[in-house]
Order: sequence, then C-alpha cells, then structure tokens
Amino acid sequence: MECDIVVVGGGPAGLSAAYSASKMGATTVVLEKDDGIGQFVRTSGVTWIDDMKRLGIPSKYYNPIKNYRIICPTNEAIIKGTSAKSCVLDVRASYQYLASLAVASGSDIMVKSQVRDVILNPSGHVSGVKAITPKGELQIFSKLVIDASGFSSVVARKAGLVSEWKRFGIGAEYECFCEGLDPQTWALMVGSRYSSAGYSWLFPVSENRVRIGVGIGRPESSSDPLKVLNELIGSRARPLDELSRIQPIELHYGIIPNEGCIRTTVHDGLILVGDCAGQSNPLILEGIRFAIDFGRLAGEIAAESLSRGATKESLINYENIWREEIGSRISSALKVQSRWLSLTNEQWEKEIDILKDLSEDEFLDFIKAEFTTSKMLKLSIHHPQILARRLFDLVLRR
Repeated sequence: MECDIVVVGGGPAGLSAAYSASKMGATTVVLEKDDGIGQFVRTSGVTWIDDMKRLGIPSKYYNPIKNYRIICPTNEAIIKGTSAKSCVLDVRASYQYLASLAVASGSDIMVKSQVRDVILNPSGHVSGVKAITPKGELQIFSKLVIDASGFSSVVARKAGLVSEWKRFGIGAEYECFCEGLDPQTWALMVGSRYSSAGYSWLFPVSENRVRIGVGIGRPESSSDPLKVLNELIGSRARPLDELSRIQPIELHYGIIPNEGCIRTTVHDGLILVGDCAGQSNPLILEGIRFAIDFGRLAGEIAAESLSRGATKESLINYENIWREEIGSRISSALKVQSRWLSLTNEQWEKEIDILKDLSEDEFLDFIKAEFTTSKMLKLSIHHPQILARRLFDLVLRR
C-alpha cells in the first residue's frame, strides 16, 4: 500500500491527527491493533469541560462534575463548585466519535492491525511500516508516520529513536454499577491505605455507574494495583463505605509514561504525539485533552510538511508549539508529584488542610497543572502556610 501519512494508534491522539491531516487533503491510514476503536478502555477518562467544549466534544459524551474530594486515612478536603468544570468521559463513545470525524474527513481506519516493523530508507528517514492486518501482511509506504501508539511507542522504538520508559504509572480500574452515588462529585484518595506510590479514585460516569481505580508508580512501588483495588472494594475503605452497592461490570487496565516530555518528538518522516511524547499531566495522569489538541496539531503540520519532504526541519514547528504551551507546566507538575509520592500519612493530613483553604478555581488550576508564575505567586501570598510556601517555591524554581 501507499499513502501520504500512516497513523499508528487509534486512540484520541491518532484519530485527531488523522482527522486534521485528511481534512487538509493528505491520504491517511490509521492502524489500530485492537479489534475495534475504544474496545479496551485504558484510561479513567477524567478531563475538563472547557477543553472538551473548545475541542468540539459533544456534552452527551461526558458526565459533568462540580464537587471534588481529596481523602487520606485521617483527613478530607471537600471543594464544592458553583458549576461543573470537570467531567468524566464515556471513553468508548468518545473515541468512536473521534473515529467518525476522521473517517468523514477522508481517513481510512484498519482495525486489528499490528505494526511489526518500521521501513527506513538508507538515510534513516521513516518511510512506512510493516503490519499484520485482516488483509494479511502489508508493507505500507508513506511520506510520514505519526506514532500515536501510547506507552509502547512502537514506531519510535523499532526505529531505534527512543528507549523504554523508566518511570510510569500502572493502573487497574473497575467500572461498576453502583447505588448511593453522587454523580456530580469525584474523589481522589491518597496515603498508604489507598496506594503505596500513587492514589486511588472514584470517578462517576453517570447516576449509577462509577469508575473505581488504583494507580501505582513504578519503580517507586512493585505493588499490584489490581490486588490493592480488590482489597479497597472488599474493605469498603472510605468513601466506598458510603455506597450501598458496588457491582463491577468491566475491568480496565492501563499504563502511562511518567517521565515528562521526551527529548524530541520529531524526526525525518516521523512525529510522536500523545502518551508516547510524554504529553500528560503528572499530577493525576490525565492527558486526553492534550492528545486531541496536539494530535490535531500534528496532523496539520504533517500534511503541510509533505511538499517539503517531511523532514525534521519541516516538522519542528509542531514540537516548538506544543512544548511552549505545556512543557514547563509538565516539568513543574513532575516536581510536585515527586514530593507527593514521598509523603507519609501524617504529612498528607497537613497537606489536605492546605487544600481545604483553596478556592475552587485555585484548586482546579493546581490539579490541572496550570502553573503560571502569576498564579503561583498569588497562591503563595493568599495561603502563607509553611507547607504551601514550600510547595509553591518548588514549582517556581523550575
């Protein structure tokens, strides 16, 4: 086969890249290794309503959230909002919506198509991929490849351009039928009872469905997140004790890189986007908004570069734009996360006392890693507790 652009990965980054590339007239093929788009859910789906509106994701694909709880074994902060600003996506439906946009713009999607190798020309320019597909083994020659394969970074690794992630988060989650749920409130649970190096969560999907999960950082801990999750549900640890019935109906499992932005995301004939580029918020390991945003950017710049040989020089504007927008925020969030992973239960109790004093907007800016200098200085002035100052100084020293 021949095409202008091969996109490897049918998640939000890959589908968004295909949509914008096809829209600009590039012949585009998406390869998805699973049997269907969104077949396996690998994310908790928490994101932000303003971003979803800006990106054109219809409200029917997410559950709005306006209240937030941060819980440790001996303390709790509740931040009540005046309106819904966060949301939990219907992940499968959202991904299939993004797939419909890509197809409508002219992309071809091939499911159950696993990349086995990468095609390089003599100068090392990425010129396509070899894949096992329902049509048999194919060599797909292209002018450019967009690697949106997530944690596996399959194209970049096979081309010898990146190495394995040393730090990452691994999560297990049940989507459950539930009774007694407040569908407008999500909860993060921290401390040793909930995760040895990470956090647990309760994210409502609708009035009677909730995602209950555990995330654990590697290499900080070797704990099995599924075992911890089963223990939490079995013991009805707070706030699960407030629910009258919990019945798991799906098991989700996922891995997300946790090292921040990778050194470079463009090479001759190749763009990296989404998780394989490190484009995620380390504080709560969410990145769907970045995946859609920078996936579209990657597709646009990829299509524009075709007339110039899809060289690294013709693609560099992609890296400059996304890194300028979120690079320093991710770096700062990594510092805060590193500190959080070292906190004891007693330290978390004091940390949550600080969070209780934050306004809704201050709390959300912090959780979203909106670490602008002006916002952090205002926080330091308005909340002069010693721990708060230490935390904010940590961010400002980036």
